[in-house]
Amino acid sequence: MILLISDLHLEEERPDITRAFLDLLHGRARGAQALYILGDFFEAWIGDDGMSDFQRSICAALRELSDSGTPIFIMHGNRDFLIGKAFCKAAGATLLKDPSVVQLYGEPVLLMHGDSLCTRDLGYMKLRRILRNPIVLFILRHLPLRTRHRLARKLRSESRTQTRMKTNDIVDVTPEEVPRVMQQFGVRTLVHGHTHRPAIHKLQIGDQAAKRIVLGDWDKQGWALQVDGQGFQLAAFDFVNPQLALPGN
Repeated sequence: MILLISDLHLEEERPDITRAFLDLLHGRARGAQALYILGDFFEAWIGDDGMSDFQRSICAALRELSDSGTPIFIMHGNRDFLIGKAFCKAAGATLLKDPSVVQLYGEPVLLMHGDSLCTRDLGYMKLRRILRNPIVLFILRHLPLRTRHRLARKLRSESRTQTRMKTNDIVDVTPEEVPRVMQQFGVRTLVHGHTHRPAIHKLQIGDQAAKRIVLGDWDKQGWALQVDGQGFQLAAFDFVNPQLALPGN
């Protein structure tokens, strides 16, 4: 059994989400063949050298899971794209490129955070290209921590304001971009997060059936995708009683 999650937006101000995530690590994830975290794991990340005590505690929890035998894979999101090799090494995790094709029970599956699929959001796509430029990333990582904290707060505030002002179709994936990317990578299954609109969408790519699975964000409840010999099961769970509503419970 393999688990995939995204968009936890972990921060000290949401201890309910943190508890639910730690329960997942100590429960179902402990026996999983792998745990994939597809971006926006943290609400903000200013660099591996700027980890708070809270973020170190999450790192230690991941390391404990990794040491127990469950491989962990982490992908950058738009909130935590400065996560680097030092954090992943300490957490016992592998940093995945966005996008990446992985084999899940013999099927090639395309994994993405999902923000790059929202091509109609021209302002965000422009900002994304700037922030992901290797030169800009180098500069960001070497700014003083105080400056990075201020910049992160500014970007978060602007992102929330702009998202509220944009129409739903702009902040969602571009329908034409999905089959294009899936054909580019030669897959029939795509899994991503970012949009906070959990669902399994049936698609037709050429003459083949396909599907796009959108992971849910952790806010009022948690979400996880379980992949096993029976297929793909997307389910929510309550933070108070964090048992996945999946076969086997």
